[in-house]
Amino acid sequence: MTQETVVGQEQMEFMNSQDAKASEKKKSLSIQELIESLKSTADDIGQISELSSEERILVSQFFLSFLNLMKPLTTSIAVNQIVLPTQLSDIVQAHIDPTGHLALLFTDGHLELKDLSEEKNRDLMMSVIGDILPKFKNLTALQKRKLENRIKMLSSVTKEIQKSADALSASTV
Repeated sequence: MTQETVVGQEQMEFMNSQDAKASEKKKSLSIQELIESLKSTADDIGQISELSSEERILVSQFFLSFLNLMKPLTTSIAVNQIVLPTQLSDIVQAHIDPTGHLALLFTDGHLELKDLSEEKNRDLMMSVIGDILPKFKNLTALQKRKLENRIKMLSSVTKEIQKSADALSASTV
């Protein structure tokens, strides 16, 4: 063997040794990165659990309040089909009732109820709420106007009846 061949082999062994060390270092780094990723994932899972619990409470409170507010005003509010997911495209009508149930009437005539408080329906719930809250505001404004008009009429009529009653009382004394 020539000296050049021996030097070449030594350089090759050195490079292979360096590659092995780099590969080992890379493996240990990727294991460390995996562990860090798993720790981060565990943190995320813990936060998801806390947030899910908070969401359940808020949804329950929302629908309890919604029931109390909506019950005296109406039995249901129409939901625009445009806000519903595309897989519900064959719907003729949609209405939400005070308990948070979405009634869906399909083109084939069957009726389906979806409980919007269920976790699997949360995205649908958000779409429906975005559509009905302005309608609910209009309902309350309409109810307020009706009450104001009745009070105005009753006030005028009551004053006239009181005048007549007072006149009648004065004439019988």
